[in-house]
Amino acid sequence: MKPPHSWRSTFRYALEGIKYALRTQINMRVHAVISLGVIAAGIVFRISRMEWLFILAACAFVMAAELFNTAVEAVVDLVSPEAHPLAKAAKDTAAGAVLLAAVFAVITGVVVFYEPLLALLGHLL
Repeated sequence: MKPPHSWRSTFRYALEGIKYALRTQINMRVHAVISLGVIAAGIVFRISRMEWLFILAACAFVMAAELFNTAVEAVVDLVSPEAHPLAKAAKDTAAGAVLLAAVFAVITGVVVFYEPLLALLGHLL
């Protein structure tokens, strides 16, 4: 029987998974860059603690969904290298989860940043 992993190795494996997704998945890189931009906007607009919770939750939700999507795609490619309707359904469903998370994140961003952006535009015009 294999010995249990240490806490340190557990975190190392998780970070390797995130690095793998960032290295190999363009959408993961896009989500990361957009998340950094939204975090910068939150700092500039001095959003409230509650707004930070929603923004950070939305960013994490999208990136977690993308990680799950990457995992599903890798497993499907491993077990079904040839085209199969169930393989397509698995990949499409995982991609749909990412889309749903991204739409939620956009709606969250609109709700949080609508008034601060309107105020900024009012000052500029």
